[in-house]
Amino acid sequence: MAKPKAPTRAKAKAPANEPAKTLATTTLKAPPKPPTQPHPSHHPADGGSKGEAEEGMVPAVAADALSIRDMRLARDGQRKRRQAPEKNPLREGLRLERVPDPHTMVIFGATGDLSHRKVFPALAQLWRTNLLPADWMLVAVGRRPYDDDSFREEIGNSLDKWSRVPLEPEAERQFLDRIVYHRGDFADDAAFDKLTKRLAEIDTEHGMPGNYLFYLATQPSAFGTIVAQLGRCGLDHERHGAGWRRIVIEKPFGRDLESAKRLNREVGKVFRESQVYRIDHYLGKETVRNLLVFRFSNGIFEPLWNRRYVDHVQITVAESIGVEERGAFYEETGATRDVLQNHLLQLVSLVAMEPPATFEADALRDEKVKVLRAIDPFNRSSVAQNVVRGQYGPGWVAAQAVKGYRQEDDVDPKSETETYVAARLQVDDWRWSGVPFYLRTGKRLPKRASEIAIQFSAVPHRLFADTATDPQPNLLAIRIQPDEGILLRFGSKVPGLGMEIRTVNMDFTYGSAFSVDAPDAYETLILDSMLGDASLFTRADEVEAAWSIASPILDAWIEEPAPDLPNYAAGTWGPDAADALIERDGRRWRRI
Repeated sequence: MAKPKAPTRAKAKAPANEPAKTLATTTLKAPPKPPTQPHPSHHPADGGSKGEAEEGMVPAVAADALSIRDMRLARDGQRKRRQAPEKNPLREGLRLERVPDPHTMVIFGATGDLSHRKVFPALAQLWRTNLLPADWMLVAVGRRPYDDDSFREEIGNSLDKWSRVPLEPEAERQFLDRIVYHRGDFADDAAFDKLTKRLAEIDTEHGMPGNYLFYLATQPSAFGTIVAQLGRCGLDHERHGAGWRRIVIEKPFGRDLESAKRLNREVGKVFRESQVYRIDHYLGKETVRNLLVFRFSNGIFEPLWNRRYVDHVQITVAESIGVEERGAFYEETGATRDVLQNHLLQLVSLVAMEPPATFEADALRDEKVKVLRAIDPFNRSSVAQNVVRGQYGPGWVAAQAVKGYRQEDDVDPKSETETYVAARLQVDDWRWSGVPFYLRTGKRLPKRASEIAIQFSAVPHRLFADTATDPQPNLLAIRIQPDEGILLRFGSKVPGLGMEIRTVNMDFTYGSAFSVDAPDAYETLILDSMLGDASLFTRADEVEAAWSIASPILDAWIEEPAPDLPNYAAGTWGPDAADALIERDGRRWRRI
């Protein structure tokens, strides 16, 4: 039987011609008040008080409770606690994935190498794992003379060649049925008018809400043209109740600081910054994403993550392959534009950033931009002292003879394009002042490996200096690829008589710890763009801050005499000058 609500206390009011009495001289007694009637919407069996408790209303308080303590105890005694929902043990530890809103994705440059190798296989994996909405369509835009059927056949061949996990035949057929082909030149107004009409027809035919995701997988020179055409057709407008519009832009975003600013202005004339997703696939890698978790969810590391305990930081992005079939592209790009300006500086910002206030896109990117702006800017003299460039010549990689860069297809025989760059940076802020960051990247190195190495300072007093082997300073190595994992190096006593100390490793690997097939970086980033999560994408000011570091390096090289290239053999770890860069500080590159 439901318990009636206790009467509440009424406030006493003094007459107009009589001064109010204080509680020190008079105890007020509330007149009785009839019980509150239950809301008509409450179920009769529940009673009034249960319905109020479910809606978060304040429970009744005893009439004779005067002090705060009495009122609190009376309240606590009458509060009805909600029963906790029963947990499903089979779902323990599982992450519930969100599925994007129904939308149409439009890929410009759908016939290109990037789309066939990365974008379409990533979309197929999202379809295989049921992470794409049931109401989803893809419009592939290109210049080549395909129709829907012939283009689907071409994509099917690419999936057979590049898919991370093969799709079941029925799932692959369903995925390919979602793709339609639209032929047109990016500078042709009529082609975009027809595209606009076709998108409207898809919305009507499939009951779509008008959500569009545009993906620019083209040459950078076409970015501005495509964005302007989308604006002319009104495909950027997000009207109330008419769906969202987003645009994903591939790297490189500009060739230098001025071109990046110009492209930002062109994009900003059509799309708001919240609609723009500048993609850098390195930020989608599992180990890079785990860096934030490793830093900010483990209390034992963050107190040591500063200039008091860290001697220096090394970041390496090494590739064993050459330029393959991208000789013409690489001639105009080089290692500085291709890796240093984006991948390496993104890793620097993640290592050096302060903890964000919240785990939201703008909060994360605010802290990353602060790091980039704190890096000492380069000038011509500091480039000569702190930056080394190189170019590979003929050599041996994996026991196979390979040709030099100048012998590659579509490469100038007298090319001065760098295939290797090493740099020494200083992050001039409170946390990292005086700690050097050494960066290096190159092609035709002995192995493919990407790693962040946090080298801690040596102990202040060498207590075991008289032992046979003096332990090395502690090291924390975060392997990004391959063999993703984390290694911690420390000293330990060798079992036995005497005092012999040896450096040992504590090694964690993703594959053995989780036995989970990690998604490809493009799968992660494409899904995030569909969900509207911009955490792993770069912002306009972030792009410009990165170019303000890389552009002075390129400008200084233009002013210098022609370099003596090639200066390292394929299959080695780069030019001798790169070793001298770090050795003059009394340090050396870590062997990977």
